[in-house]
Order: sequence, then structure tokens, then C-alpha cells
Amino acid sequence: MRITRKGTGSSRLGRSNGLRRSRFGAVLGVIAAITLVLAGCSVDNSGDDSKPTIRLAYQSFPSGDLIVKNNGWLEEALPDYNIKWTKFDSGADINTAFVAKEVDFAAIGSSPVARGLSAPLNIPYQVAFVLDVAGDNEALVARNGTGIDTVADLKGKRVATAFASTAHYSLLAALNQAGVNPKDVDLIDLQPQASLAAWQRGDIDAVYTWLPTLDELRQDGKTLIASRQLATAGKPTLDLGVVSSDFATANPEVVNTWRQVQARALTLIKDDPQAAADAIAAQLGTTPEDAANQLKQGTYLTVAELTSPTWLGTQGNPGNLSENLHSAAVFLAEQQQIPAAPPIETFREAIYTEGLPGVLEQQ
Repeated sequence: MRITRKGTGSSRLGRSNGLRRSRFGAVLGVIAAITLVLAGCSVDNSGDDSKPTIRLAYQSFPSGDLIVKNNGWLEEALPDYNIKWTKFDSGADINTAFVAKEVDFAAIGSSPVARGLSAPLNIPYQVAFVLDVAGDNEALVARNGTGIDTVADLKGKRVATAFASTAHYSLLAALNQAGVNPKDVDLIDLQPQASLAAWQRGDIDAVYTWLPTLDELRQDGKTLIASRQLATAGKPTLDLGVVSSDFATANPEVVNTWRQVQARALTLIKDDPQAAADAIAAQLGTTPEDAANQLKQGTYLTVAELTSPTWLGTQGNPGNLSENLHSAAVFLAEQQQIPAAPPIETFREAIYTEGLPGVLEQQ
């Protein structure tokens, strides 16, 4: 079973302006539904009621998180806990699940995190890991035969993306860069697989999404811009590992272990890409060759890079990742996606640097 990003299992169509008016009031209204859905969409690898449960939200994009899940590294490292993995399509529903206190850790994009740390959500979680930096694995593709050759050509066209995702953020950034007012584009809120179905029916003209759906769209479309280019232009997006602040305070040793197995996965991607591709292929239901190709389209940091000033930083000295998140929040506020960007200090406090860099060297 799949949980869609917007939390109901069915894709919703609507212009971005309508969603903007209703999103904030709707968040709490769907918490009960999210709670019910979570019960039927998770993988609990222990089931021992005498053990405490660690609840992880994961997504089906190529990352070290899927390697950790596939290889059972967290279960192996934490035998005294139940490990419960729940699949989400992306960040908006994960944020809602955090509001509902239904998850402890999550793989989530940087734009949803910037949104989550801002009002009205104000989610008490912290960034403890960088899973990947978006490159060619997230892009805007126009369907062949639509006459769309540039981002500027999207004016008056129907363009799908999953709202409140990194793809949505990147789409807005691409439109801004091209001088196109988002109000002049028919923005449609669709999950990746729903956007593929709409594409095949000819209902939409372009899609900004991520792997593996992205590769299917490319077979009958033209890439207009990828997140790698937007990163160069100052609008980078990332996939992050976050942890509930309350959970981190109560279980710092578990957070350390979780970071260590995530670092082990990054090392595997660098040192044994075939083994990494095999694990990710098993999780995505694809071939190792396809998984390897998907991995090549993203950017995966080394353990040393993770704790550099550019990214997480070290204990007591959060890195520039906080600046990246603040910049994303400022942009979201400019686009009227959130009421206002919080001060930079909010984002600095949201970088979990306890024990860095030493804890990651113990993988």
C-alpha cells in the first residue's frame, strides 16, 4: 500500500492559489486520516510488544536510506528495538505525520523541511543527515508534441508537480528564473505515478518530478531544466534525514546509531556501487542496472563532506545547511507558500550536530 504525499491515496487536482488558501487550515484536519493509514502501510521488523518501537518514514527514491532498510542494518544494530518502516510518497504527508507524532525519523526533502520549520507548522524536528544533493535525478520534463522548448513556454500550459515537495520548490524557482509568473501557469497537484498516468492520457503538458518516475517521462519528453542547474543558480535542493527533537533528546544513542548506518550506506555507494545498486533495486522493484543509472544522477556526499562547514558542520558549529534552509524559507515566503520565513537562528538550532564529526567515524 502507498501513502500519497497529500495523505488520502488519491491525487488531487487544483491550482496552486487554491491550495495556498486551504493548506494551512487543512493540516490538522488530516492528522486523524494519516494516523489510520499509517497502521496499514508499514513494515514492522520485530513485532515484539516488550520492545520500544522506532518509527521511520521512508520514500522510494535512490538513497542510502533504502540501502539501510534493504540490508536490515538498523535492525541488526538495535536488536532491543522494534524497527517500523512506513512508506510515504514525499514530504507533505511526512510533515503531517510529524505533527501527529506518528514518526521519529524520516527521509524528506529540504523544501518540506524549510516549510515544516516555519509557521504555521513549527515542527519540532532536526536535520541529522544529508542523504543526497539533487542533481539530474529531479527535473522538469515537457511532453513531446506540446511545442514546449523552454521554461518560458510553460505560460498557459498545464504543469504537474507534487505540491510542497522539493520538485514544487524547484518548479517555482525555474519559473522565477525564466520570468514566468506562476499564476500564468496551470499548476496541478499530482503525485509522481499519478502525473505519469495524466501524462500518458495527454491531460498535462509538463511535469517536475523525481526518479524513478522521471526516467519514464523522459522516454516521451524533453528535459527543460534539472535541479542540478538550479543548484548552480543558487536554489539547491536536498534529501535530508530528520529526527523528532523529543526523540533525539530522549534517545541520543539511537540517533548516533541511525547516523552511523546512514554513513555506512553513503560509504557503500562510493566504495561498492554495484552492491548499493543491488540493494536499491530490491527496494524499488527495478533492475540493478536501472538502479545504478539512477544513483549516477544524484550527488552523494562523503562522510568527511557531511561534517564540513558547507553541510552539517560539527558539534556546536552548525554548517551552511542552515543558510540553505533559511534561503528556501525566504523563497517560499516570497512565493506566498508560507506566511513568513523564520529567523536564521531557527534553522541553526534545527541542525543536529551532537557528537560530530566523531560519531560518524565509528560506522
